[in-house]
Amino acid sequence: MSNSLSNDRSSGYRENYFSIDDILSSQERIPCKFITPVKRLGFLDPSADSEDLSANSKLELPYWLARALCSRKRHIVSIEIPKQYREGNRHIYQADPNVVDLHKMGPYFYTFGTQLLSFGHTESTDIAKTLLTTFQGRFRRIMDCSQNAYFEDGAKIMSKLDELEKVIYKYGQLGLKDFKRWETRETEKLDTSHMVSRFRKRKRVNNENS
Repeated sequence: MSNSLSNDRSSGYRENYFSIDDILSSQERIPCKFITPVKRLGFLDPSADSEDLSANSKLELPYWLARALCSRKRHIVSIEIPKQYREGNRHIYQADPNVVDLHKMGPYFYTFGTQLLSFGHTESTDIAKTLLTTFQGRFRRIMDCSQNAYFEDGAKIMSKLDELEKVIYKYGQLGLKDFKRWETRETEKLDTSHMVSRFRKRKRVNNENS
C-alpha cells in the first residue's frame, strides 16, 4: 500500500528538542518517492546512473529529512507508511498486542508512530488508535512482569519492549523494591545526617588536639 502523506500538519504532537528519545526516533527511516527531480543528489541512490535524482526515485529517508521535504512549504517527496504501522500489522497488534516483539518493530515504536501523525496521513487516525490500544493492552502485562521481576527472566522480557516500555518496566521494579523496603520497615530506619556526622568528627579531632 503506497498512500502518500498530505501536507496537513494537524497533529498537536511536538518533539522535545532536549529529548534523546525524540532525537533517536527521528533517525527512523520512511519510504519516500521524489515528486520532482533534485540536482546533484544522485549519490543518495546507489542504483542511479546520474548525478541528479530523477522524479519517481524511491529512497528510505530518516524522519527528520522526510518531514523537511514534505511540509506546508515544500512538497518534494511523497511518503509511504512504514510497514510496522500498516494495516496488516495493525490487525496483529489489535488481536493480541502482548505476543508482539515490539522492539523488532522499532525500538521507538510509540514515539516514532506519534511523529508520523504530523504528516496528516489518511490513516493517521487508525495509527493513533493502534498506538493507544497497543500501549493499553501491553501496560498491565509489563507492570505484572515488573512486579514479579524476582521470579521471571527480566532480560528476556526487556528484549521485547520498546524504549518507552522499558522505562515503565524499570519504574515498576523500583516501585517493587521500595514496597519491599517499606514492608520490612527499612524506610523507618533513621540514619545520621552527613552534616551531623562531619560535625561530630570535627569536634572529636579538636578535642584530641586540645
